[in-house]
Amino acid sequence: MSMRFGGTGAGGSGFGFGSHRNDEPEINLIPFIDVLLVVLIFLMLSTTYSKQSQFKINLPVANAEARQQFPREVHVGVSARGDYSVGNEVLPDRSLRSLVDAMRASAGGSGTPILVISADASASHQSVMTAMEAARLVGINQVTFALQTPAPGSE
Repeated sequence: MSMRFGGTGAGGSGFGFGSHRNDEPEINLIPFIDVLLVVLIFLMLSTTYSKQSQFKINLPVANAEARQQFPREVHVGVSARGDYSVGNEVLPDRSLRSLVDAMRASAGGSGTPILVISADASASHQSVMTAMEAARLVGINQVTFALQTPAPGSE
């Protein structure tokens, strides 16, 4: 004995169970476009546009030359043997203390001097570094090295 409940047959669905709809889902873009237009209108109304004016300015001209102030230079020479000279005075020994004292005397009290190191090509690296250390102890923070350009044709 088989009972049927108002169905339409073996694969039928009288109650709507098991029916498959083949409809594609839809995305409605109209509300999205409406929201974007409202945001765009809001931004256009709330933005302030500033107009910058530009002036053409002719600056005055002066014929006076600017006065150049050159800082005091402290010249330190380093020989191939490691002897030091400050200015034109050869130091009696190679100690850091005598080099600092001579540099301090040569620098005087005027502004911040520049140290110019003229080292022999054969001078040791340690001798040059000692001169730089003495400059640091004196308070000279600008150091430059003197060099000699090669004669034409000697390369």
